[in-house]
Amino acid sequence: MGLRTIISERQRRLGYELKQLREQAGFNAGEAAERIGMGRAHLSQIETAKTTILTERLRELCQLYGCKDETYIEALVAMSEASGKGWWTAYKKPMEQGPLNLAELEAGAVSLRMHQSLLIPGLFQTADYAQALFTSPELGFENIEDTLKFRMVRQHILTGESPPSVHAVIHESALRMRFGGTQVLRGQLLQLIELSRLPNVTIQIYPFTSQAHAALTGNFVHLIPAVPELGTVVLEYPSGFQYLGDRDSLAQYGALFDGLTKYALAPVDVSLAPEAHSVKDSLALIQHVLYTL
Repeated sequence: MGLRTIISERQRRLGYELKQLREQAGFNAGEAAERIGMGRAHLSQIETAKTTILTERLRELCQLYGCKDETYIEALVAMSEASGKGWWTAYKKPMEQGPLNLAELEAGAVSLRMHQSLLIPGLFQTADYAQALFTSPELGFENIEDTLKFRMVRQHILTGESPPSVHAVIHESALRMRFGGTQVLRGQLLQLIELSRLPNVTIQIYPFTSQAHAALTGNFVHLIPAVPELGTVVLEYPSGFQYLGDRDSLAQYGALFDGLTKYALAPVDVSLAPEAHSVKDSLALIQHVLYTL
């Protein structure tokens, strides 16, 4: 079998986890490979995700490294045996690898926690709002039609079978950026209110009046699978995506998000009677912005 030329984030993460286990057990690559009858080059290719690993071999490595967490081991096996195919497979040709990786990670997550400061999160965007972004010449998007379709299909995860819980903290700035004009923004803000009706969606607004917080300096998505230590933090830059999966980063961004939720307004809750909104909350702020449009 030839070496992979395109490596998904799932594949890269599996190799990273196996390398971490080896190093924590105190083996170098040559020693570990020899102990299970594998060539050193082959093990290195597995750890760099350039090739696959048989399930039996994976279990042998976990046993050699002294890993006894069966839930974690089974999660690694699932990562190894996954085909990587899903609805996103139809977009392999027109889309870059970054969005495809994100879609696969979202499909495997039980919880998503996200922060956005200037834009409405992609999972919440209306088609008009997204198209206004994609057609902005300054942002330099290409292949707009496929990119827009891809984003709209991604949103099916919110209402599909066994949808993940999605908790978003959105800065007030994003409510006021008029991409596409007033009517586009009005439709987008109404969409936020409608999405908040979903039992798995929580939306909080971080107002201008709240105190500064370290997380406000950047946008991120924390995707949490059934085994949280295999979660991923995704940072998006104009040049592409950055994926963080080390334990320190997961803990850091978990704490950052907890801080954001603490200082943000209470979540949008349309089930409350109007008189129940006696204090400022996220719904009241969205409605206020709508009133001013």
